[in-house]
Amino acid sequence: MDKSKILSVFNTTSKNTLMETLDIEYIDVGEDYLTAKMPVTFKVHQPYGQLHGGATAALAESVGSAASNFFIDREKQIVNGIELTINHLKSKREGVVYATATNIHKGRSTHLWEVRIVDEQDQLISVCKMTNIILDKK
Repeated sequence: MDKSKILSVFNTTSKNTLMETLDIEYIDVGEDYLTAKMPVTFKVHQPYGQLHGGATAALAESVGSAASNFFIDREKQIVNGIELTINHLKSKREGVVYATATNIHKGRSTHLWEVRIVDEQDQLISVCKMTNIILDKK
């Protein structure tokens, strides 16, 4: 597996999308995980100056959806998120958060991911569970 090539593809396909708007960057990949980072700046704050839960959810869904692409035939199939649950455990005002999606279940039609979001000190910010459905392209 050429990690740099895979990460380059993910980051290139994020151009002109929500991932680019939120400055999400894919930074590490393995056989059963994908990690992305997102800076915590005013762009992802809620009105009280803290990381917005919706931005955190967008980060989790982005990395969880992208990770499913390793296990499908991208010529014939697509990935759609069908459920995301997220618990916000700690607030964050500045710095960087890291989201790592780890595979829990890899079926023919559904994938289940755990997405852990931590800060620079590896403190847990949010924990998520994401379910993706695998569909044939039309």
